[in-house]
Amino acid sequence: MQDVAVPVFFLSDSTGISAETMGNALLIQFPDLVFERRLIPFIATADEARKVVAILDAAMDGPVTPLAFTTAATDEVREILHTSRCPIIDFFEMHMEKVEAILGKSGARVAARLHGVGDIKRYNSRMQAIEFAIEHDDGQSLRALDRAEVILVAPSRCGKTPTTMYLALQHGVFVANYPLLDEDLESTQLPRPLAQLGDRCFGLIATPARLSEVRQQRRPNSPYASLEQCSKELRRADALYKANGIPVINSTTKSVEEMSTLILQTLGSRPSHEGSRP
Repeated sequence: MQDVAVPVFFLSDSTGISAETMGNALLIQFPDLVFERRLIPFIATADEARKVVAILDAAMDGPVTPLAFTTAATDEVREILHTSRCPIIDFFEMHMEKVEAILGKSGARVAARLHGVGDIKRYNSRMQAIEFAIEHDDGQSLRALDRAEVILVAPSRCGKTPTTMYLALQHGVFVANYPLLDEDLESTQLPRPLAQLGDRCFGLIATPARLSEVRQQRRPNSPYASLEQCSKELRRADALYKANGIPVINSTTKSVEEMSTLILQTLGSRPSHEGSRP
């Protein structure tokens, strides 16, 4: 049964991002298992909760016991979800009572409080970061590149875009990413647009086998995806990073979350760039 995927459900009366993040932090500890993940967000009413219970109970009749993670805050929704036969890890229930006891005050226990008016400044900052990331994805625009707090540099398909978007969405960091093309790899000098911004650059790298595998999915049996081409690009990219003192992160062995954390730790130890924010 090890080859049968374990059905995993992430349930929420809001976006479900928290349930996914915390649930996946646990699931990643079981690398030998295969998981079939499904997000069910915005469970706002009792009727919707009952429909979810029916989905969970149907999964219980399958060949593998499913698992559900929930961060639903609304008491009515949570109580209905717990009528399911499916095992449920309730992050809200596990921690809310302890937090209330420490603070000496009852929580509101309502959905969608994370992005309320009180958090509007952080929300707006993240939206600006996302807009910046989209404009500067894959070197599409060099306009106002000096506003970037982080510039991810790497050959194609090394994981620049997902890391860029995670840093912008989750942390409000202004991130651009720049693809290293063949002409950029002819020397160990930084490409001209990055020449004065080397202290903001982070290099991503992968193993040749992994990069070739990813590229094969995009352009099967092409020179671009060949192991020889991938090895050459990665070798020259690594030489460029070393020549310019650029920190290097291997995307083969680390998740987007782990890479983002390493970048944030490095940023925290550096002086900020004046004027990098709008």
